[in-house]
Amino acid sequence: MTQDTVGTSTTSTGDGGGAQGSAPGAVPRETDAPDVTFSAEHLPGGALAALEAVLMVADEPIPAVQLATALGLPQREVEDLLGELAAEYRGELGGRPRGFDLRQAGGGWRIYSAPVFADVVGRFLLEGQSARLTQAALETLAVVAYRQPVTRGQISAVRGVNVDGVVRTLTTRGLVAEVGQDPSTGAVLYGTTGYFLERMGFSSLDELPALAPHLPDVDSIVDAADRTLGASGGGSDRAQPRPPALPDDARPSTNDEGTS
Repeated sequence: MTQDTVGTSTTSTGDGGGAQGSAPGAVPRETDAPDVTFSAEHLPGGALAALEAVLMVADEPIPAVQLATALGLPQREVEDLLGELAAEYRGELGGRPRGFDLRQAGGGWRIYSAPVFADVVGRFLLEGQSARLTQAALETLAVVAYRQPVTRGQISAVRGVNVDGVVRTLTTRGLVAEVGQDPSTGAVLYGTTGYFLERMGFSSLDELPALAPHLPDVDSIVDAADRTLGASGGGSDRAQPRPPALPDDARPSTNDEGTS
């Protein structure tokens, strides 16, 4: 690991000397210049530990120049630190090999699980996938299955609760997926997946069981509504719902259709 510190000058070695800041190429100097207002070297564990802390929260590959900016160190030093960490994780510096790798991919650096443990990691993830769904997840999945394509707002309207977290869970498990956007609102539409059909043992959505046998009888709904209205003291005319008034432009015309 190099010994450059934040307080030292940015004189380059092997460039044949010259005044500082007069060397050609502004971009390399910007990436190599340390931030004099911050030093990761003074943190517990030094720059290596600070670099690990940043990499642990990265959800995508991070370029070395971005890591150098975060640590307040020259880019070249950060690249040396990245190589040292990668060798350490592989067990090349005398320690045991770790269960994770530090690899350069996608234009940056990121920590990944080591390929040799792919079977173990896969078994763990599959066990999580096979866990039983909660009642809330089952209800949400049923709404998606019977109303698809459907937005999260429409699902919430049916269930009466916020379903953002449950939809994310179902999406993560591969049971539902984004299938488009609502043309009027732009909201994401969700539908079931082929994996859902596989888990249910269906070959198509046509095999979903009919909902009618599981719903209350229509006559019982009307009777319950009549009892409720009657109990409110409104009389017989209150028990018979009136059709809603139509706006003027929606009322039938007295002229015959086709005439102007």
